Amino acid sequence: AFRLLKMAEEENVNIEPYEEEEEEPTNYKPPPEKSLEEMINQDQDDESLRKYKETLLGGSAGGAVVVDPSNPKRVLVRKLVLVAEDQPEMVLDLTTQLDTLKDKPFTIKEGISYRIRIEFHVQREIVTGLKYIQRSYRKGIAVDKMTHMVGSYAPKEEIQSYTTPMEDAPSGLIARGHYTVKSLFTDDDGNEHLKWEWSFDIKKDWN
Repeated sequence: AFRLLKMAEEENVNIEPYEEEEEEPTNYKPPPEKSLEEMINQDQDDESLRKYKETLLGGSAGGAVVVDPSNPKRVLVRKLVLVAEDQPEMVLDLTTQLDTLKDKPFTIKEGISYRIRIEFHVQREIVTGLKYIQRSYRKGIAVDKMTHMVGSYAPKEEIQSYTTPMEDAPSGLIARGHYTVKSLFTDDDGNEHLKWEWSFDIKKDWN
């Protein structure tokens, strides 16, 4: 992450706006969606396939799991957690008013290693090809974009999660400052399960 900031720091040059790359068209087409019921009932005569599905689907093999009957969505995003080495976890509650989140920035010490964990429920149907997309901005200029393939998940009563690979925060005077972030949890079918904005400050130390 923050490729331009690192390059600018190393070469002592001004930061140019990050040009977002066009999503390259591919020939990949997601397979036709099947309901959970169709998946469960298919190949019932094949004992090995039936047992495999039970292992894969867990409690949802007996029928649809509904965590929140009042919410028709399949994916209920609950938290974003910033996990930094030797520090308490920093939690962003995504069940509250989303429009207030960017006014409560995290503080990140320059140069530290960190991960982002997304916690969510999946209900009603299997969700395939989940993706987490994050764009970072500084003073209104896009400086970074990351896309993580989260995977496919069956409905469960329990919270499920995805943790990004380790990232290194940039360091140096040029990197310090306030950043806003636009996050999107989506899937192969283009469903927007949740879109939100948040922010962080990179400082010389944790306070």
